[in-house]
Amino acid sequence: MGEIHLPRRMFLWCMSVIYLAAFVSLYLQIPGLYGNDGLLPVRWQLRYAGQTLMEQLLSLPTLLWFGPHLGLDSQTAMELLCLVGAVLSLAAALVEALRDSVVFFCLWAVYLSMYQVGQVFLYFQWDNLLLEAGFLCILVAPLTIIRGSREVREHDPVTFWLVRWLLFRLMFASGVVKLTSRCPTWWGLTALTYHYETQCIPTPPAWFAHQLPVWWQKLSVVGTFVIEIAVPLLFFSPLRRLRLGAFYLQVLLQVLIILTGNYNFFNLLTLTLCLSLLDDQHVYFLLRKPYKTLDQDSRLWSRLCYLLELAVWSLMVFATIQYFDLQLDTAKKAVTSRTAFTYHQFNQFLKAVTIPSVWVGVLSLTWEMLTAMFRCACVSGFLPRFWKTLQWTVFAAATATIFSISLVPYTYIESESNARLWPAVHQAHGLVGRYQLVNSYGLFRRMTGTSGRPEVVIEGSHDGIAWTEIEFMYKPGNMSAPPPVVTPHQPRLDWQMWFAALGSYKQAPWFTSLVHRLLQGKTDVIELIQTDVSQYPFHQKPPAYIRAHRYKYWFTELKADGSYPERWWRRIYDAEFYPTVHLGNSFLEDMLTQLGLKQKGSPRRASNTIAKAVQWMRSQVRGVPAPALIWTLIAGSVTLCLLNTLRNAQTDPRPPEQTRGNGVSEDEKSTERMVKEEELQESGKEEEVTDDEDAIETEDEENTKTGDEEVVEHEAAEEDS
Repeated sequence: MGEIHLPRRMFLWCMSVIYLAAFVSLYLQIPGLYGNDGLLPVRWQLRYAGQTLMEQLLSLPTLLWFGPHLGLDSQTAMELLCLVGAVLSLAAALVEALRDSVVFFCLWAVYLSMYQVGQVFLYFQWDNLLLEAGFLCILVAPLTIIRGSREVREHDPVTFWLVRWLLFRLMFASGVVKLTSRCPTWWGLTALTYHYETQCIPTPPAWFAHQLPVWWQKLSVVGTFVIEIAVPLLFFSPLRRLRLGAFYLQVLLQVLIILTGNYNFFNLLTLTLCLSLLDDQHVYFLLRKPYKTLDQDSRLWSRLCYLLELAVWSLMVFATIQYFDLQLDTAKKAVTSRTAFTYHQFNQFLKAVTIPSVWVGVLSLTWEMLTAMFRCACVSGFLPRFWKTLQWTVFAAATATIFSISLVPYTYIESESNARLWPAVHQAHGLVGRYQLVNSYGLFRRMTGTSGRPEVVIEGSHDGIAWTEIEFMYKPGNMSAPPPVVTPHQPRLDWQMWFAALGSYKQAPWFTSLVHRLLQGKTDVIELIQTDVSQYPFHQKPPAYIRAHRYKYWFTELKADGSYPERWWRRIYDAEFYPTVHLGNSFLEDMLTQLGLKQKGSPRRASNTIAKAVQWMRSQVRGVPAPALIWTLIAGSVTLCLLNTLRNAQTDPRPPEQTRGNGVSEDEKSTERMVKEEELQESGKEEEVTDDEDAIETEDEENTKTGDEEVVEHEAAEEDS
């Protein structure tokens, strides 16, 4: 792996922006989800009586325990924490000095605090992924605030390697679980014929993707399997062009998912993890800037690498054709495909590859550690060398520990491999499990809605005779309304409505709370359904009766003449989902009591200075659409960062290879000394080596000479030789 200074900086900036989107999205939904009048009040999760602060933190690791010490109620404390996270992440996105280990530790701790009390509305895989990636940022980011320097450290490639390992686990497991679930749509390669219309919140392009021919949809599933199962094995290839090819294939998949589905910040986070596959040389290539490298490969070696790369890609194409029986049907102008292997054969493949993939990870990490150790050994001076070696020891140990613990959730994909892990690794995983340092992943395990997309439609009435549908902002309801684009915002109530439709209301206790709050006319909950309360059909007077029915939805099709239909959706009635209830209804009261959702007193909102500031901030954003606010903040951050970059470029016009400054590692400097020594020895002028070394050391320490001065000195040295 080459130098990773720029990909590492890009990764930390992107993580700051993703944290910003996550915190702002959650902040706007706190009153309706977790407020005192919300669906699942957070105060029910916090039991203050009879425990010391330390006991509370050990029982439930969340900073919300400090709320009473600040004179804040639970809702205000949660809003304050979210605001702190949003402000910190915005500052980190704008100021590079704040992309620091301490700042990222604070961001991780705040989001973990939200996660611990978030209940069902925060139990998504992307929340786990953000916590795990956020913890890695603590290891990857520099200690700028403490040390005051952002120079590249010798152990940076070691810690940054963990990001690549996380990306591998995410993608490989996501591909494997599709087949181990035995879902007939994935095995039959027909999953995408259902996916676009049955996913939680489709986008407008999803409607058009759904109209593609079946043979293309099946071929797309084949491509998905290749990108998610075969390509991740190239992440650890010693040939950089194979890693770059894997990078672009992952980017292609994530971009296509973003275009056809609203998966909040998840795909943006996955793209951020993909930066671990890049190096400085390729980033400079993308920026169309020259890059000076000391690696001068021989022509024979270059050709051999090309042949190896060609062999790998050819083998992957050949295996794809063989295992999915790809054939060209010239009569139908299509490519036919089918799964040409059995579940047993795939299971044998999984057993054969899981443990070897772990050893590949071990070898790759070992190489990064040894390379970093060599760099530490090349540092001049005893004290600097000792300090660098000490840092390497600490971070290498931390990296090895995280890697070892991550093997437990990774091997969940194959039970026998999981059982073969050392007992100590399982014990360590059990100790840190609650902190979400490592997690198991497996997206789109089974395809739902193959007989029609189930959708719950809530209706309200004042008299029990005339009923009005309550339309949500994002989830399908109105058949004429186009699908929205809400990325990177996640409307968490809309997502849970999608899950609720797959089962019974008894499997979604929060749904009874939703019905109860709508009958009470709670504004905070209504704003989850419609940010503009005036669009809510019962904004003037709460409905006296509420009921819910389940419908089955499908995307409409093109007309026979090829023209577009008037509506985006069509639907048919399926069944009753929730019976007709009203306030005081015995069924509703029994359900509230049964599920522990009865009102347990209404605590007074805090009224100190901090609480008033939090309430003022809430009043400023009330009624603002979440996607608009998030994108405004992101666009503002990007604009300010670009302006700052342009300003720095004007004040420092040196070319990239000479402005890398502290980005040059010690082994590069020593290698440069060795190259110059050999050149001088060959010319018979060994006495000039000492002078040349002094010049190099002066250049390393001061790093203030301009490019023109260096060129003149180099030409003078050549003339002397």
